[in-house]
Amino acid sequence: MGLFGTIKSKIRSFVDSKKEYPIIAAIAAGSFPLLHNYSSNFTLVNSKAQLLFFLAVFIGLPILVFSLVNEVFKRIDFFKPYGKYVLPILGLSTMTILSILSTYGPKKKMIAVAVLIVVVLAIILHKHFKKIIVLQLIMAFIGIYNLIPKLMIPLNYSNQWMVSSDDITSVKFKKKPNIYIVQPDGYTGFSELKGKHYNIDNSEFESYLQTNGFTLYPDFRSNYFSTLSSNSSMFAMNHHYYNNVKGQSHEFYNARKIIIGDNPVVSIFKNNGYKTNLILENSYLLVNRSDIKYDYCNIDYDEVPYMARGFRVKKETEIDLENAIANNDAQHGFYFIEQISPGHIPTFKRDSNGKEEERLSYIQKLGYANDWLKDIIKTITSHDKEAIIVIVADHGGFVGYEYSLESTIKQEDKTLINSAFSSALAIKWPNGNPPGFHDKLKSNVNVFRILYAYLAEDESYLANLQEDKSYIIIKKGAPKGVYEMIDAEGTFVFEKRVD
Repeated sequence: MGLFGTIKSKIRSFVDSKKEYPIIAAIAAGSFPLLHNYSSNFTLVNSKAQLLFFLAVFIGLPILVFSLVNEVFKRIDFFKPYGKYVLPILGLSTMTILSILSTYGPKKKMIAVAVLIVVVLAIILHKHFKKIIVLQLIMAFIGIYNLIPKLMIPLNYSNQWMVSSDDITSVKFKKKPNIYIVQPDGYTGFSELKGKHYNIDNSEFESYLQTNGFTLYPDFRSNYFSTLSSNSSMFAMNHHYYNNVKGQSHEFYNARKIIIGDNPVVSIFKNNGYKTNLILENSYLLVNRSDIKYDYCNIDYDEVPYMARGFRVKKETEIDLENAIANNDAQHGFYFIEQISPGHIPTFKRDSNGKEEERLSYIQKLGYANDWLKDIIKTITSHDKEAIIVIVADHGGFVGYEYSLESTIKQEDKTLINSAFSSALAIKWPNGNPPGFHDKLKSNVNVFRILYAYLAEDESYLANLQEDKSYIIIKKGAPKGVYEMIDAEGTFVFEKRVD
């Protein structure tokens, strides 16, 4: 008969059987949403805690509910006439609810409408429910097939790219001011804001910074185009070249774990007697529940839903920073403060209102970001006039594009490439005196290494600066892969990186 014939025979026997199989129905209903959730959102849900939670919710809970409800409808006379509809309704509605929750979150109206539709369908198609179960299981097997490449990523992952080429992880500071890294997400570089796509007069805020002792770096840029890819490189002080993404995603694997503390920067500050503080506006960096290596974080995992994309938990960073400073009087402090402001234009085309509307929206959000930065600066300087304050964005605002992922299509317009990579940098050095080598600050990857050379009074660490190159994953318009877009001298190029 062969394997295919055996499987076909088993399926026919299952469909023709008079047994109800509530456990199989429950597993079939939860398996596809579970596997789809992992294959679509792997970097968001790849912790052990989340795996246990999702197995309980997507498989364990349906098994319990299907079994109990089915027994109730079999044993109580009043419900018996409706028993034939129980498993079909539970099966289709469970799959629908879990699919929506894992894809869109708790959209109550969407869930209500969808459940109403599938309940009607379940009643109409109840005689064919076992065929629907078979279809659900087939969909689950397709989900397994789609998930396999994602499961290979952690198996092949190596953090060797993070290893420094010198002894900077053992650096000893001779100066120990408090350090504040303030990151306004998507804040485009000062020179680019004046350019073709933005055409924004930001002079009032730039003057404010200079009046308050900040040195501006107008042509600064990021090395990577997203928050995760840029910050993971910045905190590792090394290039990763998206080496574990292989063109499948715009996220760099393990980025959140690196950014929230599993990096040499946090270790170096701790080794030099600093208390490390992570102050976040929302839980975007925490959604996959990696270990937080900072001594303090203003968001606790008890506040972070398991089915979240990171934007449901909102914090007042000014207040939380004030509290963190107040609780750290007796110790040197390192603070990383991140705010999703001004942010960038929408990630996906479906969410875009067009180039000009997104530009106007960005201008408005830039104003909010400037006000927030003023509040943060005021908070810091009211407590600590000798602190080093580094305002550093993660990437540009992508104004000029329809949507930010449009940048993964081969682009020859240099002004658009700048819009993605140009990022703000302004530093308040002690007494307004930057080190003589501060002109080496050209891109995110070298920010901390240059800062450490200053704190250690040791310029030998500058011998191992990373190349100030900018990279992106191209998905259309050229063979898929990682491309160098801007070289170390700031010249626009388009060269595929060969691993």
